[in-house]
Amino acid sequence: MASSSTWGLLLLAGLCCLVPISLAEGLQGHAVQETDVPRHDHEQHQEAACHRIAPNLADFAFSLYRQVARQSNTSNIFLSPVSIATAFAMLSLGTKGATHAEILEGLQFNLTEKAEAEIHEGFQHLLHTLNQPDNQLQLTTGNGLFVDKKAKLVPKFLEDVKNLYHSEAFSINFRDTEEAKKCINDYVEKGSQGKIVDLVDELDKDTVFALVNYIFFKGKWEKPFEVEQTTEEDFHVDEETTVKVPMMNRLGMFDLHHCEKLSSWVLLMDYVGNATAFFILPDQGKLHQLEDMLTKEILAKFLEKRYPSSANLHLPKLTISGTYDLKSLLGNLGITKVFSDEADLSGVTEEQPLKLSKALHRAVLTIDEKGTEATGATILEAIPMSIPPNVKFNKPFLFLIYDTKTKAVLFMGKVMNPTQK
Repeated sequence: MASSSTWGLLLLAGLCCLVPISLAEGLQGHAVQETDVPRHDHEQHQEAACHRIAPNLADFAFSLYRQVARQSNTSNIFLSPVSIATAFAMLSLGTKGATHAEILEGLQFNLTEKAEAEIHEGFQHLLHTLNQPDNQLQLTTGNGLFVDKKAKLVPKFLEDVKNLYHSEAFSINFRDTEEAKKCINDYVEKGSQGKIVDLVDELDKDTVFALVNYIFFKGKWEKPFEVEQTTEEDFHVDEETTVKVPMMNRLGMFDLHHCEKLSSWVLLMDYVGNATAFFILPDQGKLHQLEDMLTKEILAKFLEKRYPSSANLHLPKLTISGTYDLKSLLGNLGITKVFSDEADLSGVTEEQPLKLSKALHRAVLTIDEKGTEATGATILEAIPMSIPPNVKFNKPFLFLIYDTKTKAVLFMGKVMNPTQK
């Protein structure tokens, strides 16, 4: 019985705490979650709302990725742009004035072209669609709002966060930091099916509330690899460094072609369900050119014109992760006031001025052959008599995971060294 191949497991979790401006120093940021859409809303309307914000989310994804890439040329990259955007869109519900405008504009929304209500409706429908129980992908998102027992949050903020972003609310005592950490960590561990343990290791006793978000994803390839075909091969990190990695291998029909414009091999692989993975392997010396040129328009063209061709494909098994300080990354995208003493979070609580003192984003990815369930299916494909190209992803490459139903880039990353955890 051949095990079906999956893009194992994607985890994202974080903590976003607000503290009084005079005290601020101790929190984290992150996001994504499901939504509640009125029953009378039609599926078409839901999808239309998702699609209206999809171009903005794609622009944000590429802008954010480039900021991370500029910080390091040697590290793996893995993040969930849609998750970060959701977190800050949700936080914007409690901001006002310049703080409010900066967040939405930093997320690539033009407030003169798109009404704010339309933006939040887009996120609501996006998250609702991603969390459909009949979705063949294992994709679960959630959001928890932990409020200090003594804090008095603005009722409209609580109502909007619950209704638009379907957030659960919990009342805890942040003065008892150990108990507060346990409540938050237990929530995330349960929501992530036990994969994220002890997320919070430090918590400021002056925290007013914490926003905790997670996403759990597990996908199964439509065309799996055979475990028996995986062998150890070289991966060329750079001209001086070569490492050994387990390389999955399959001869078959793939949506794979060489793009002259990007000077790269482009591979599209579908999951069972609504997601497609892009793997983009640049020619020697063309990695930075690829990073600069890749846009949502180019991705759209790849999705429009799909055609199979034969290839002998080699793809590494790996586990990579990314942890990012969003204060500096988003600051470069113009989101600064929410982290400063000029922050206006009076839509969260009117009792005392607040600011966001720290925002962290964490994500983990595993690519392996372990399926969600064993399958006895054997895929037989007719291979042309001509000799197929031997395409090896054995040097740094980019990848994205794209949800075809919502048109959202769920995850984006770069593999520089598969052995680097």
